This record gives sequence, C-alpha cells and structure tokens, in this order.
Amino acid sequence: MYAIIESCGKQYKVAEGDVVFFEKLNAEEGSQVTFDKVVLVSEEGKVQIGNPYVKDVKVEGKVVSNGKAKKIIVFKMKAKKNYRRKQGHRQPYTKVEITSIKTASKKATGTASKAKSEKTAKEVKA
Repeated sequence: MYAIIESCGKQYKVAEGDVVFFEKLNAEEGSQVTFDKVVLVSEEGKVQIGNPYVKDVKVEGKVVSNGKAKKIIVFKMKAKKNYRRKQGHRQPYTKVEITSIKTASKKATGTASKAKSEKTAKEVKA
C-alpha cells in the first residue's frame, strides 16, 4: 500500500515505514504530523485518485529530526563585466517516518471489529 501526498508545494510517494525528507515543517522532533492532502492511494491493486484530493484518507508520520542539507554554492558571473557573486545555501529539512496510511475502508473495518468485540463482551457478561 502506498500513497502520493502533497506537502510543501511538492508531491511525495510514501508507504508505511518510509523515511521522507520534507522541506522545513513547523513540528518538533518526536511529534506526530498528519498529511490530509492525499492525491492518490493504492491499496491491494485498488487505486483511488482524488479530485483534487482523496476524501477520508490521511497519512500519519512521526518527526525524526530537523536539520539542514549539505551546502551548495550559488555563483553568479557575467563575462567581461567584472561581476562575480559567490553565495552558499543550506536548505532546512524535516525528516519524517511514515507510521500509517488511514483509509475509509480501514476505518470501517476498525469500527466493525470494535462493534463485534463489544457485542461479544456483552454476550460474555450475560
């Protein structure tokens, strides 16, 4: 099972257990994040495509760390004009581990199994 989510102006393909580097998110290390802008979900060969997003589907993850990527050099130059500018840049990122992809079918089966377990618990008491 995998999903394509939209975050930070980009689209990412994620599956449960994946570790993904997003552009800087406003979340602290160890906190939970939820992505509700799910563009596509593929579950056991069944593909749901959103218009623009798939309803009742959420992707949850745990923030592993925040940091900065390797430095890149931005060098601007104009030939024969004595114009040269050198600048470095380190893009901040948030490292997220995807914990679960929650779909409407999983929620329905989860509530159905809860109802069954409550029903059996009542029967045992009676």
